[in-house]
Amino acid sequence: MASVAGAADPAKVLHVATNDIETLDPQQWQDVFSRDVGSAIFEALYEWDYLARPPGIAPVAAAAAPEISADGRTWTIRIKPGIVFTDDPAFRGAPRELVAADYVYSLERFLDPNLRGAGDPIATALIVGMPAVVDAARKPGARLDYDASVEGLRALDRYTLQIRLEEPNYPIMLTLLTQIRAVAREVVSAAGGDIQTRAVGTGPFRLKEWRRGSRIVLEANPAYRGATFPPSSDPAHAALERGMKGKRLPQVGVIEFSVIEEMQTRLLEFERGNLDVIEVRGDGAQRLLKNGELDPAHAARGIRREVVAYGTRSVYVNMDDPVVGGMSKEHIALRRAMALGFDAATLASVVYAGQARPGNQMLPPGVAGFDAQRPAARVHDPAAANALLDRFGYGKRGKDGFRLAPDGQPLVLTMTTFTGAQWREMQLLWKKNMEALGLHMTFRSMPPQDLFKEAQQGKSQLSVHGRYTSPAGILFRSLYGKETPLINDARFKSAAYDRAFEQFMRAPTEPERLAAARTMNAIVDDFAPQIPMVLEYESAFVQPWVSGYQHSPFGAYYPYIDVDPARQRLARGR
Repeated sequence: MASVAGAADPAKVLHVATNDIETLDPQQWQDVFSRDVGSAIFEALYEWDYLARPPGIAPVAAAAAPEISADGRTWTIRIKPGIVFTDDPAFRGAPRELVAADYVYSLERFLDPNLRGAGDPIATALIVGMPAVVDAARKPGARLDYDASVEGLRALDRYTLQIRLEEPNYPIMLTLLTQIRAVAREVVSAAGGDIQTRAVGTGPFRLKEWRRGSRIVLEANPAYRGATFPPSSDPAHAALERGMKGKRLPQVGVIEFSVIEEMQTRLLEFERGNLDVIEVRGDGAQRLLKNGELDPAHAARGIRREVVAYGTRSVYVNMDDPVVGGMSKEHIALRRAMALGFDAATLASVVYAGQARPGNQMLPPGVAGFDAQRPAARVHDPAAANALLDRFGYGKRGKDGFRLAPDGQPLVLTMTTFTGAQWREMQLLWKKNMEALGLHMTFRSMPPQDLFKEAQQGKSQLSVHGRYTSPAGILFRSLYGKETPLINDARFKSAAYDRAFEQFMRAPTEPERLAAARTMNAIVDDFAPQIPMVLEYESAFVQPWVSGYQHSPFGAYYPYIDVDPARQRLARGR
């Protein structure tokens, strides 16, 4: 099999920005930034097709599409021979080939309830024989027995993996096949279970340097087998394909990730030519736009822009919180009043400067379960919100003019957001809207990793964030009652929602999935454990010396990129 050594050019350096990452352990990623960096190092069996919209799955380590039994309960995947991990002392100087047993181990590790992710209850229950192994690991002082035989998860031979299910579940299986990235058990053992910086994968890049809070450097993996640019039947991709035709991948020899938290700083660095690609959400894009379109001055320089509907930004309510949580009529009324009283249209048009639209459901377009017939936006009705609060016991006010709780105690709402100028503007809008209802709202700001951690630990009352979704629509699981707080950080529990979610997962057709999705969206409207605010647009700005780029919210683009180092140096004045 051809080596990548003859393709990747060390002189070709891709410069991009990221938020700080937490770990490169693929079974313990909890933020999109760790996932995006790590996905260039570790490989799943499949990936979401780089060019197709909506995307299907495309083989990566797999030799072909999965073989699925007629009843949808048995999935057989054959792995390409000859794929090897990057060198590590645990291999004692010998090449280490990727085999089916590595995916058995990596999937079991993903389901391990004692790791940071706390496992995956849905996937565990789905695989025949897995619940007993996971339940045993939950006992005090116990560990997962990775040597236990699991009937539904087996390596049939060196290159054949078989997964048997209790019932058909296409969304979960497609997600697992694109999400579980192979690690070598002997590396994990040699590291004492801690591989957050010991990134040994089979992907096109390997870790060269990681300075926390500063930068991450990846270099082309010399043992990588190489790949070709994916084909497309879409005429819109014709120029993209022509520019990459005949090139072995990856072309880039080095990826330098600079940790830059502030979007305005990223934009400035991009304008200076120090960043090759930036992906911007919200009002940050305005610096490079004019009247909502790419500034002609930048277009004249050859810079190009791509726009996609990225995802829904929502307020997640801690349903265990004594002030806003719970399923009493009073608390439901409080949450619904907040949703009615918030002006999402102003958030989209002013704070996001038109780079968003008011949210009307949990999922973004382009994924299973998105309801194109749903009303375009939530109703903004402060009068109805005030009437709701008056009716359900929040009519009395304190000396400061703010409403009191039904028990007469001061009512204070606390919202946690990320740091940065856009988030401060969002806070001001929430404050203004809630004060119009007589509600006292305070705010906390923190980096993404800290916000997610506090939300998962139940320390936040109201937290604002988005969630990565997949084309399979499994974002609905973020309110599934059987999920751990890692996924369901709202701690929402509704038997009706859970039934609808389970129907969604079992549904063989999109009309059936859509019916279940409509039920879930209606339950969210009724009980407001989550308040969808806006559907965010993400703008990607690409320098003229970059080719091969295609914007996607479903995967990383780094392996598909090429750069012209001469034009790059010229633009940077070097």
